Amino acid sequence: MTRIAASSRQEIPMFDQPLLDRLAIRDLVENWAVWRDAGDWERFATVWHDEGWMSATWFQGPARDFIRVSQEGFAKGVRILHFLGGTSIDLEGERAIAQTKMTISQRAPVHDVLCDVVCTGRFYDFLEKRQGQWGIVRRQPIYEKDRIDPVDPSATLRLDAKALSALPEGYRHLAYMQELIGYKVKRDMPGLTGAEVEKLYAEGREWLAGKAK
Repeated sequence: MTRIAASSRQEIPMFDQPLLDRLAIRDLVENWAVWRDAGDWERFATVWHDEGWMSATWFQGPARDFIRVSQEGFAKGVRILHFLGGTSIDLEGERAIAQTKMTISQRAPVHDVLCDVVCTGRFYDFLEKRQGQWGIVRRQPIYEKDRIDPVDPSATLRLDAKALSALPEGYRHLAYMQELIGYKVKRDMPGLTGAEVEKLYAEGREWLAGKAK
């Protein structure tokens, strides 16, 4: 058996706290999507800090209220599902900003045609480590583009072009569907470019610098 000289072995750090923090944050981000979409509300509540704040097209408010209304909608058959991609984490001590590529998908009738909307964007998360535990303080999605398709490809779907064009480009089809089924949609959410997303980036920099609460 060939022996490897000790001097030639790659040294592996036994304790890399930033790496452990990044792994914990990624785990938290993934748990958010899995537990919410599965309706696992008790565990879903654990990813937030007590004052956690959620912003979405159809809801802006405390995380505890977001959990409640999500649970109520789930019981009524509302299905808003999430699929995650890569995550980029900026880490400064016990604060972090995580950006995670994601899609939001929702199925509902649009003018009597059952449709799927898929919106592509990023979750932009403000996180903090407290008593050794990471949690979300604020989640702000960034909406980059979306589309709508009938579930039955042979169905004919006709949208109100004027109403559609009045909605924000990054999530106009999602907003169109959500307003039809009774949600009040916020019209100035961050998109791929523009003043709203630049303001969000600035707030993220302040969070990492410890200037924001």
